[in-house]
Amino acid sequence: MTSIKEQAAISRLLSFLQEWDNAGKVARSHILDKFIETNQGKTAPELEQEFSQGASLFLVRLTTSLRITYMTDSCLEKLLRSIGIFLSAVSSNRYLIEFLEVGGVLTLLEILGLEKIKEEAKKESVKLLQVIANSGRTYKELICESYGVRSIAEFLAKSKSEETQEEVQVLLDSLVHGNPKYQNQVYKGLIALLPCESPKAQQLSLQTLRTAQPIIGTTHPSIVDCVLKVLGTMHLEVQYEAIELIKDLVGYDVRQALLKGLVALLIPSVKETSKLQAKILSGKDLLKWGCLGHGRAVSCLTAAPSSDPSVLQLTPSLPMFLQQAAAAKAIGLNPRPRVLARNDMSIAEELLYLRVVRGLMAAMGNTDHSNSQRLASLTLECFVQMFPLVAEHVRKCMGEELYQLFLSNAEDLYMKIDSIQADILAANTVNVTKALCLHGSSYSMNTLYGSRDSAQMAYLTHFEEDVESKE
Repeated sequence: MTSIKEQAAISRLLSFLQEWDNAGKVARSHILDKFIETNQGKTAPELEQEFSQGASLFLVRLTTSLRITYMTDSCLEKLLRSIGIFLSAVSSNRYLIEFLEVGGVLTLLEILGLEKIKEEAKKESVKLLQVIANSGRTYKELICESYGVRSIAEFLAKSKSEETQEEVQVLLDSLVHGNPKYQNQVYKGLIALLPCESPKAQQLSLQTLRTAQPIIGTTHPSIVDCVLKVLGTMHLEVQYEAIELIKDLVGYDVRQALLKGLVALLIPSVKETSKLQAKILSGKDLLKWGCLGHGRAVSCLTAAPSSDPSVLQLTPSLPMFLQQAAAAKAIGLNPRPRVLARNDMSIAEELLYLRVVRGLMAAMGNTDHSNSQRLASLTLECFVQMFPLVAEHVRKCMGEELYQLFLSNAEDLYMKIDSIQADILAANTVNVTKALCLHGSSYSMNTLYGSRDSAQMAYLTHFEEDVESKE
């Protein structure tokens, strides 16, 4: 027989459940407010005590209400927070299973894709997915099997709230760890996010890729093109993360393709530049591009041939120039000590065979983008200091006067050169590769690459032959 105390507790529970069942939208909102306020942070045993061992009876009502009303956004945020109290409680595995058995994961993922749902409710949905993912490998697999990676990645790209996007990053990071069956799926999803229009999503994806790469072990071929294209961004925080990822990737099997791509960015192709025409945009369009009001990318603006002073001209080639400057920075310059060329002598030598000197000098002659000139000059200075042979060829190409200016202050050189000297730099045909091969001794292929495998030697030989055939 139950005691009088137990009977009273059961009576209170039944009364509470009846109140919920009969309540309208406003009354249920008040019930949820009170529940959240009084039960936040409680353990599963404490919740059971609160509900006289019948907490699951209230949870099933919450999940039922969620499934019925989530498309209308009726008390959705409060419903999700209330369910979160159950799922995040210590020793709450039973509640978690009950939620999943009624299709909880699919509901949460569908909420992320609904346009009419408020951002705060979607953030709560992400937090619940975090709780589920952190409960173990089986639950991470369940999210991925429910096409979760695609839904989560698309939401990250479309979200307008940086705070929500950071919560999504935490979720994706969780799905990468301890999830061997689907970690590659998450990895590919992160790569697919790189071309998106949201700078914050790009930044977070790059950060998560740096974490994911050592876990995955191998690289996906598309990562090289995607990361190199991101270098064309006007958002410095995104460019920084891209360069940091590039530094990591040179330790993997895409090293050759990555270095070759960086050197290629130093000299934009004639085919691409010929397609670009000057385009007049209004001040509103410029704000959309992020050129006004942020103190960045001011060099992309020039006075338009118009009597209207509010109309400015934006050079469509700006993304290529930004890539050019970022490539020079990634190759040899970074405010931190870790630098591609200086960190690993073999990388510096490989870049020489890819004709990086010619590319850097060409970028120094790009009078349309001073940052390319400055960064390329500093990076070339690095190679000149490391390799006497490079110094010899650079001096011969520049001429004594320009070379001495370069040695005296490489960073400010772009402000001191005239148009003729800029043209000499832009049109240079310096080929250190031939000189390295002809010198033999300490600069021979065998010395530079020692015991490298035959495939890499064949790649370098082919690249040299390809360069010579185009000259």
